[in-house]
Amino acid sequence: MRTSHRSECVINQALEVLGDQWTLLVIRDIVFVNRRHFRELLTQSVEGVASNILADRLRKLVQEGIITKSDDPTHKQKAIYSLTEKGIALVPLLLEMAAWGNEYLPTSKLQGLARTLKEGGPELRAEFMNELRKTHLPASE
Repeated sequence: MRTSHRSECVINQALEVLGDQWTLLVIRDIVFVNRRHFRELLTQSVEGVASNILADRLRKLVQEGIITKSDDPTHKQKAIYSLTEKGIALVPLLLEMAAWGNEYLPTSKLQGLARTLKEGGPELRAEFMNELRKTHLPASE
């Protein structure tokens, strides 16, 4: 995890971790679509991330403690990516970004799970985050 930053501003520090073109899209796909393998993230995202960029972003997210990488017990040549508590804590930020885009970007439409979670309020968001914890976090956390 990075310990030095260009600025002491927490917004700048968050942007250093999350502020490139692909990082939040990778997190979005893990959170909302449950894509947890490299191949799924590479081939099933509509934005079409390049494999070297995806590998770099996944490595950085692991280094930052937002996701973990572990061996997939169903296939010895695959890794599975899981959210950490730090990664799950990004859900409200992603939902607010979706709501902002829906409000201010004319071609954007808040759909599916993001709309349901927004309309469901804090209780439904908390329930969704608890489900993510069950799926992604080891039982000991």
